[in-house]
Amino acid sequence: MSLRDGGSGPLRPPALDFDDHPLLTIWEVTQACDLVCQHCRACATPQRDAGELDTAEGRRLLDAVREMGTSVVVLTGGDPAKRPDLPALVAHGASIGLTMTVTPSGTPVMTDALVAELARAGAARLAVSIDGPDAATHDAFRGVDGSFAESLRILRAARACGVPVQINTSVGPHNARALRAMADLAAEVGVALWAVFVVVPTGRAGASLLMRAGDVERLLEELADIAATAPFDVKTTAAPHFRRVLMQRRAPGGASGVLRDVDEGGVVRGPRGITDGVGFLFVSHTGEIFPSGFLPMSAGNVRRDDLAAVYRDHPLFRGLRDADALGGKCGSCAFRRVCGGSRARAWAMRGDVMAEDPLCAYVPRGYVVEGGAR
Repeated sequence: MSLRDGGSGPLRPPALDFDDHPLLTIWEVTQACDLVCQHCRACATPQRDAGELDTAEGRRLLDAVREMGTSVVVLTGGDPAKRPDLPALVAHGASIGLTMTVTPSGTPVMTDALVAELARAGAARLAVSIDGPDAATHDAFRGVDGSFAESLRILRAARACGVPVQINTSVGPHNARALRAMADLAAEVGVALWAVFVVVPTGRAGASLLMRAGDVERLLEELADIAATAPFDVKTTAAPHFRRVLMQRRAPGGASGVLRDVDEGGVVRGPRGITDGVGFLFVSHTGEIFPSGFLPMSAGNVRRDDLAAVYRDHPLFRGLRDADALGGKCGSCAFRRVCGGSRARAWAMRGDVMAEDPLCAYVPRGYVVEGGAR
């Protein structure tokens, strides 16, 4: 198996030019959803927005993604199944060579018949959120009884159609202790990938869902233990410091060892971390172009702007890709290129998109902190 990093892909993927195009594009096809999730980034409501990109605009967006050089697209929401043209959008993307992933909500809207239709349309993967190893934990977090059972049904229906599946889990104080049980569930379901999201306080997510930096560090260490033997890949979202944890484990002597892959400036070499605006692009339901869904800072709109030009040249995106412009601990960290911290969390909690990630406990060697240096 391959250990996964804090974005997408193996720890040492082929070299990618993230200044030219992102590894993947997320399109929020709608904000409509029948769940009432405590952490919902989109603050979803049951009804669709009349201002959503329509089918023709969606096809043009997918064409633009392909022309930009990106091959992986995730159709998210809200609940993508709320759009009757979802199979047509998947089919168009697949027909032009895109790898199309769909992330439906765990509701009856995603019927077994619709799963089969998406499979025929060319869906490469279905990813469903499950936030606890049992119905009580998951349904309480998602705000609707029966969501846990519906989520499992969708995953099993996809596997029956030959479509690989993925579980997404948002982790906070409510379920952090259930990590091993969640991993067991992922193995039982037969997922190809388990994606663990560390909550960013945006949308409905408030401070009560945030973990402390030390608890996040212990979470990432436990994830690394799980990833070492799991029959599926593990990645994190909004916790790119998982890459640091994995790299430290690979160093001679373990976490306290000296890394060999460093340049003359002491910066750790290796594939660039994927985070907000770095190898990652998000398009909202109304066409706004964001560095990520958790960092809702608009740099343009696909209805009037060229998608590739925004990603390559907009000052926001160019700034986010400048690892040497990071502030605080992140700017002094030897892992700043292979991690970079969560820019979304820095913005949400510090009001500065280039500030240090508030939920990273690591202190770079020699960095001056309150009370002295480390």
